[in-house]
Amino acid sequence: MPRNTLTREQILTAAIALLDAEGLEGLNMRALGQRLGSAATAVYWHVGSKDNLIALASDQLWHEITLPDPDLVDWRTAATTMATDLQAMLTRHPWLLQAFGSFLMFGPGKARHDDHLLAVYEAAGFAGAAADQAAAAVFTFVLGNALGPAAAASLTRKLRREGSSNAEQVISNAKAEARETAAQFPRLRARLDTHSADYGAAPDNTFQFGLQAILDGLEALQRGPTR
Repeated sequence: MPRNTLTREQILTAAIALLDAEGLEGLNMRALGQRLGSAATAVYWHVGSKDNLIALASDQLWHEITLPDPDLVDWRTAATTMATDLQAMLTRHPWLLQAFGSFLMFGPGKARHDDHLLAVYEAAGFAGAAADQAAAAVFTFVLGNALGPAAAASLTRKLRREGSSNAEQVISNAKAEARETAAQFPRLRARLDTHSADYGAAPDNTFQFGLQAILDGLEALQRGPTR
């Protein structure tokens, strides 16, 4: 595809698909150009650099998160929707968590999300620094819950790049070793034959449980101490 017919939107769509499939380590301009049917130089002309491409692609993802109007729904519904959408977005695009630690990323998509998030917690009664703290408490909880799937996706790609013919089997063997280690500790051993037995797993609805517990705590802070 010639440079003058290629658009930034097309590049970002293809880059996100490539990043979802191959992770940060699999993104290069030549591979992206092949997906677009274009020369790598044409891609550079539109986005400037690989780092800038990653920043632009990352910022695009924040538009996938619903921004409920706190004037139309209660603040807890809005906060739950945004946190749940964020968790789903990070699961769809696990490379974004890796990018947080390696690239400077703050564009209009992320700013739009963050501004609305503060509006939600201001609607809950938090003001100034307290609104920032409330938003950060929920945001970092969501990031923590997304680390497991992101790490699993990264490890699977790493094993495949290193030539493992069956990455899933390597991971399965590692889980079996982890179970043997866990069996040496009473509370972990008691859970080995339950629904939480998979390595690193937790009971169903654990994310929802934790999110609602945090929102309960924030709501209690707003009510003040009970007598």
